Amino acid sequence: MAEGEPEVRWDGLCSRDSAAREAALEHVRQVVRRKTEDLRSRGETSRRPPDGLSDAVPADGLNKLLAHLLMLSKRCPFKDVREKSEHILKSVQSFPLWKNVLLKEPGRQGREGRVTATLLLTSAAWTDFERLENYIRPLPYIQSRVISCCQLCSANRAELGIRIPRPLGHGPSRFIPEKEILQVGSEDAQTHTLFADSFAALGRLDNITLVMVFHPQYLESFFKTQHYLLQMDGPLPLHYRHYIGIMAAARHQCSYLVNLHVNDFLRVGGDPKWLNGLENAPQRLQNLGELNRVLAHRPWLITKEHIEGLLKAEEHSWSLAELVHAVVLLTHYHSLASFTFGCGVSPEIHCDGGHTFRPPSVGNYCICDIANGNHSMDEMHVNSAGNVSVSDPFLEVEALMEKMRHLQECRDEEAASQEEMASRFEIEKRESMLVFSSDDEEVTPARDVSRHFEDTSYGYKDFSRHGMHVPTFRVQDYCWEDHGYSLVNRLYPDVGQLIDEKFHIAYNLTYNTMAMHRDVDTSMLRRAIWNYIHCMFGIRYDDYDYGEINQLLDRSFKVYIKTVVCTPEKVTKRMYDSFWRQFKHSEKVHVNLLLIEARMQAELLYALRAITRYMT
Repeated sequence: MAEGEPEVRWDGLCSRDSAAREAALEHVRQVVRRKTEDLRSRGETSRRPPDGLSDAVPADGLNKLLAHLLMLSKRCPFKDVREKSEHILKSVQSFPLWKNVLLKEPGRQGREGRVTATLLLTSAAWTDFERLENYIRPLPYIQSRVISCCQLCSANRAELGIRIPRPLGHGPSRFIPEKEILQVGSEDAQTHTLFADSFAALGRLDNITLVMVFHPQYLESFFKTQHYLLQMDGPLPLHYRHYIGIMAAARHQCSYLVNLHVNDFLRVGGDPKWLNGLENAPQRLQNLGELNRVLAHRPWLITKEHIEGLLKAEEHSWSLAELVHAVVLLTHYHSLASFTFGCGVSPEIHCDGGHTFRPPSVGNYCICDIANGNHSMDEMHVNSAGNVSVSDPFLEVEALMEKMRHLQECRDEEAASQEEMASRFEIEKRESMLVFSSDDEEVTPARDVSRHFEDTSYGYKDFSRHGMHVPTFRVQDYCWEDHGYSLVNRLYPDVGQLIDEKFHIAYNLTYNTMAMHRDVDTSMLRRAIWNYIHCMFGIRYDDYDYGEINQLLDRSFKVYIKTVVCTPEKVTKRMYDSFWRQFKHSEKVHVNLLLIEARMQAELLYALRAITRYMT
């Protein structure tokens, strides 16, 4: 239950029983009605003119209720909840309130007179207002002030402190047009089951889900893994799990994930004082800050000493099982922050940045249209200045296809020697350090995010810069399949299996398409993307020819990959648009799934190897 909403429990809306949802909705409706009437009866008025609407009388409790209802009306997988949430919003809009409209009379004998007309403001009263204006205009002694429908309605809400929210932005992603994302309510039976499961577990259908659903097979595996990590039996208490999620997301300044887990942390009974800063959390969590910092930005620096410091901290020690749980959570949320930024995921409708109480500035648009679904009129106005020609992207796809055919022929003819492949790895590793974005500049974290971690200046650095050499991590010596998987499963049963399944689905997922082409074997391209990410982390596969990477991944794609994986907070829409311009958005989301799983595996390999070395 979110702070500021002590009278409402939303969990009844997550039930699969329609009668239970009906009862919960009726309770919400009564609470909203009571709060609305209470504002009127207390006479909390703000005598501001219509142009001073932005800071109306505070009604935070009601505002949070309305924002949550707005989210439910757009995002709940249960049709009855969507429809009745919208109905409650409309009932607040049409709440019968009396309003005095002041019309200025020109001064007579040096004095200014006023004529007051009283008008019942309901959603059906606008014709009355028009008749009133038509009646007043011809009168010679009155100079009427023309007030638009939107201004008048907004002024009325301002006086009573009741403000109706509307969604901000253009859907679940800032990078992907809303019309290309699956609309809630139009999903097939299998996807509806996924949506209902997510909503039942979390009380929301978040924007990450609506972007990931381009790939339902992966989404199902992701749900199972995240549900187990956050809600099933495990070494760590529930509030610790969400707090660690906050710590991990904050390292990449991902306010989207931080805000979600702040709410979840409070919902499971977490101490609000911890949210004032990491220094207010228990010492054990503060000690985890160092591992979080290194794992997020320079995982190749993790040693068994980091592990020993956590396991031998006297009364603040972690057990091995607790530490493995924490490490999996940290890597999960570092990677999920990459996905959030890489796909331009928008703030949730009910969270900060996802809605507004300000009236829209679009002409001929009334705030009364919000609950009727007219909030996105401006989405029809698309700036075409950034359009690119079709011919160039088309040629890029053809060139990539030709390179793949050529590389396959070279593989069949003659394989490179081990010495040559080792040399090509070192070349690619050095070249990866030279890949950077022209937008590469420091991003100062906001206070509400930075308070959840220490040393805000610590960030990604290429692992072999300034002459510092870090030995190559050879997968043949320590790999996920033979070492990491068994260690995780031994200390945190079943999680190793879930993570392994998620890795395999992301790596092997294919629809045998590339842009407009069908029946294409994309395994070579998927492997190049995965291995390039591991190469940036110093991880080498002895059986892979790293010369293929430069053939298949152009510079703009490398810039995007490196930014998403290493400094996701710096990703821009320009970067997203600049690579694979002829490919579908679903294919770019697929790329992001590869990026986040390869990143998570790389972080896990370094952390689990350090734990193994400590244990031996």
